[in-house]
Amino acid sequence: MSLITVRPEGLYCEAGDFYIDPWRPVKTALITHAHADHARSGSEQYVAMASAEGILRRRLGANIALRNVAYGEKLKYGDTWVSFHAAGHVLGSAQIRVEHQDEVWVVSGDYKRCADPSCEPFEVVPCNTFITEATFGLPIYKWDSGTATARQIYDWWQADRDRPSILFCYAFGKAQRVLSELTQFTDQTVYVHGAIAALNDIYRAQGIHMVPTVNTADMPKSHKYRGDLVLAPPSGHRSSWMKRFKSPQTAFASGWMAVRGARRRRGYERGFVLSDHADWSSLIRTIQETGAQQVYVTHGQNDVLSRYLQEVCHINAHPLDTLFEGEGDI
Repeated sequence: MSLITVRPEGLYCEAGDFYIDPWRPVKTALITHAHADHARSGSEQYVAMASAEGILRRRLGANIALRNVAYGEKLKYGDTWVSFHAAGHVLGSAQIRVEHQDEVWVVSGDYKRCADPSCEPFEVVPCNTFITEATFGLPIYKWDSGTATARQIYDWWQADRDRPSILFCYAFGKAQRVLSELTQFTDQTVYVHGAIAALNDIYRAQGIHMVPTVNTADMPKSHKYRGDLVLAPPSGHRSSWMKRFKSPQTAFASGWMAVRGARRRRGYERGFVLSDHADWSSLIRTIQETGAQQVYVTHGQNDVLSRYLQEVCHINAHPLDTLFEGEGDI
């Protein structure tokens, strides 16, 4: 690697003297999105999409030094030009394009190609070198549309009106996507865990349309939740918070539900396959569409994807070890 290298602090661009999604505190941190494995506390200055500000300040501190940018806006750092481009992952997520002389690198962060009404759609950014994720970098991973999965969730909820229906999903990104996708089928109120409620307010402030929601903490203890849909993060499963619900049916929404047995191992009655990362075919398509002659593959199945790109697509690809984790309870 040359324009961008790996240091103990993270991905570093010497020509611009900045880091991208560093995992240790640095002077200047360019952030692709606000998930915990990409946005860490302690840096002197952060640069990120304006639509990510609310989440970043909530997670890293209200008083962080944060420079807001718009998609496509060109920034000058040292001898480089830098711009942010939509990644389609969560609200405010971005790929970071770095141009130096006649060389262009793109750091994708996390991304997906499926339509998602809760965030900005992915933009293909041509480049010489592409740093891609591989969270779901196996051929077994293939997603249906968010609309189709939301229909499955709605039908599951409506099929049992005698019990609470509790859907577990990640508090940032996944929950808001579910709530936004459900607007195609209902305007019924959905109840949410407090960890989700606070982030919903930030999404709504950015103009994201979702079904009406109420924080379970604001409901009287006498409320039975019979026939109600409740969204909660995985950390709420088997916690004391669950005691308020009588004999609920439970489900989990995640890309990991595509793996046979994952639902049973996690202790849920139902699994819905819904991911905010690219599936196998979308990873391949995206890499090819960038036109990159050199590809570095980070977290997930980086060895499998790298080998496929080399042997089948004839692209110069290599695994790149980072501290990024992909889809987790974040």
